[in-house]
Amino acid sequence: MVRRRRSRSRDWGPTAPPVWPGGGGGGGSTTTRRSSCGSNSGGAEPERPPLNMAAAEPRFTDAAAAAAPLPSPGPVPVLFCFSVFARPSSVPHSSGYEALIQKFLSLYGDQLDMHRKFVVQLFSEEWSQYIDLPKGFLVHERCKVRLVPLQVQLTTLGNLTPSSTVFFCCDMQERFRPAIKYFGDIISVGQRLLQGARILGIPIIVTEQYPKGLGSTVQEIDLTGAKLVLPKTKFSMVLPEVETALAEIPGVRSVVLFGVETHVCIQQTALELVGRGLEVHIVADATSSRSMMDRMFALERLARTGIIVTTSEAILLQLIADKDHPKFKDIQNLIKASAPESGLLSKV
Repeated sequence: MVRRRRSRSRDWGPTAPPVWPGGGGGGGSTTTRRSSCGSNSGGAEPERPPLNMAAAEPRFTDAAAAAAPLPSPGPVPVLFCFSVFARPSSVPHSSGYEALIQKFLSLYGDQLDMHRKFVVQLFSEEWSQYIDLPKGFLVHERCKVRLVPLQVQLTTLGNLTPSSTVFFCCDMQERFRPAIKYFGDIISVGQRLLQGARILGIPIIVTEQYPKGLGSTVQEIDLTGAKLVLPKTKFSMVLPEVETALAEIPGVRSVVLFGVETHVCIQQTALELVGRGLEVHIVADATSSRSMMDRMFALERLARTGIIVTTSEAILLQLIADKDHPKFKDIQNLIKASAPESGLLSKV
C-alpha cells in the first residue's frame, strides 16, 4: 500500500496536494513526504490516518455550491382569465404585475379596450374567490389570475378639445337619399361638420355600409383628408380597422358622431364606443332615419344612457371655445347661416 501511494504521488506531481481532515495536520509538507518516500533506509513510512471521505466531501460540495450559480427556475404555469375566456399560459419565475399585464395583452389584446381601466385579481385558495392582486406579488407557483374592467360611473362633462376629438361620419350614401327623412338637410350639416374638422385638424373616420349595393358616399360630402374610409357590413362603425385607427390617435377621448340611420348604425356605434370608455357626442341635426319615430326614440334612448345629444353649431363653437381662437373667423363663416332644422323642431 505504501509503494502504491508513492507511485501515484509521483504521477500526480506537486500541483494538487492531498486534502487531509483537520486542515492537513497528519503528514507534514509535500517536500517532507517526498524526501521520506525517497529514503534508502528501508524504514516504513509512518502510518497516516485514513482519508475520511465523508468528512472531506461536504467541505468540497459547500465550496462548489458557493462558487457555482444556482440554476434559474423554469416558467410557471398561469391560467389567464378575461370575460368568459380562460387561456393557459406561463410566465417566468418571479414575474410581477407588469409581466402579467403584458401577457394579458398578448392573449386578449384584440378584445381589450385600451381606453378603460382594469384591475388584476388573483384566485385565493384561502378565500375560495378572486382577490385584488396583492402589492408586490410575484409568481412563484401555479396560479389563476383574471383581468376585470372597472365599472366606475363618472359624470360626463361633455367638454370637447380638438386634440382629443375624432369625427365619425356614418354611411352617408347615395342609395339612402330617397329613403332617409330630411336627407338633404343631413348632407348639408354633415358637410359643415367635415369642413370644421379640417379647419381644426381633427381626424375624420368614414364608413360606407355595403357600398357594392348601396353606393359610395354622396358627392356633396367632401372626404378630403379623411384618415380612413372603410366599407362595412356590420351596422356599428366599430371595426378592427377603426379601433386600430383610434389607437394611432394619441389622447383621443371624444367622438363626434353623425350620419344614418339614427336607430341602427348610429345607435349601435355610440353604444360600442361608450362601452370602450369614449365620450360620444351625437349631432342631432346631422343624423336621421327613414322614420321620424325611430329617429326620435333612438335619440331619447341614447341621451338616457349618458351619450350627449347636441347640435352642429354647439359642437363647432365648443371646439374653439374662445373668440380669440386662431380659427374663430373660419368657424364663424361656417355658421353664419343657421343649420337647417331637419324636422327636429316639429318634435320639440
